[in-house]
Amino acid sequence: MSESTAPMQETVLPHRGDLVWYVSYGSNLAADRLQIYLEGGTPPGGTRRNPGARDPRPPLASVGVDLPGALYFAGESPQWGGGVAFYDHLTPGPTAARAHLVTAGQFVDIAAQEMHRIPREGDPLERLVLDGLGGHGARHETGPGRYETLIEVGRRDGLPMLTFTAPHGRDALEHNAPSPAYLAMLAAGLRESHGWDEDRTAAYFARVLPSS
Repeated sequence: MSESTAPMQETVLPHRGDLVWYVSYGSNLAADRLQIYLEGGTPPGGTRRNPGARDPRPPLASVGVDLPGALYFAGESPQWGGGVAFYDHLTPGPTAARAHLVTAGQFVDIAAQEMHRIPREGDPLERLVLDGLGGHGARHETGPGRYETLIEVGRRDGLPMLTFTAPHGRDALEHNAPSPAYLAMLAAGLRESHGWDEDRTAAYFARVLPSS
């Protein structure tokens, strides 16, 4: 995994043992979209209300990163319509992503909402996240559904970088193009995290979107 060349502020970590980097490659590239997962609400262009996390505070830091695996779009989003983003860490990419420094509880609550569950106290996934998945490339499947597979994609400032995706690879599902609203959210996140202009973003989409 390599960092983006976009200028980013240096991370200043508090002395806490419950922090992880949540690595997003989809709509949560955009800070406003991520904050709705934390505070609750319905994103612009979306149709479903998110309940929010137990801890609604924003990330302590966010930084643009590049992941070595491949981005693809499949399924049907109940929030946006059209396909949603997945990450295949075994297929060459790269994938533009954004790492958000959050607590383990916040990460678990974001994951729960992506899995269409309500965040709750005592989620066993939080203990797993705090104990660690086992190092770079380690994965843990919490279920067969989309976003129910956790992967450790690296470390930053001594903390694990975690993402979630489908249990299968890019070739296991029929690909489906995302909706314009979903793409607009991704574009906003790429602009924020990587400093990309419209041409750079369009070129990236042309590479990762399914061909018509």
